[in-house]
Amino acid sequence: MSTSDHSAPSAPSAPASFAVTVADVELEPEDLDPAQIVSGAPVVTGRVLWESADGTQVRGIWQITPGVVTDVEADELFVVVSGRATVEVEGGATLELGPGSACVLREGDRTTWTVHETLRKAYQISC
Repeated sequence: MSTSDHSAPSAPSAPASFAVTVADVELEPEDLDPAQIVSGAPVVTGRVLWESADGTQVRGIWQITPGVVTDVEADELFVVVSGRATVEVEGGATLELGPGSACVLREGDRTTWTVHETLRKAYQISC
């Protein structure tokens, strides 16, 4: 989802190198604009693990429960840890995502996410 969808309370200070167990990280509620919801009642949570001082790089974990939502994407690489979704890129590919899927979305991509099973991903966004 877009950069704004990945914001969390201030990112914790972390050393330059660190490791977390993605499935075990506690996530915080995030706002989802009701205008983005096409169907269902999806809930979004996340946690920023690291953000560059200038805000141009963000790394974190994000999760969404089943439903259908639209978004305008940031420049993002993510890996799905759990769950399943179909992401339709307007004018482009339809991506089937599941555990282990690595996905790249381009800044400005208009997408429709159909989340079949609660999806959790680890992401890197370049702003």
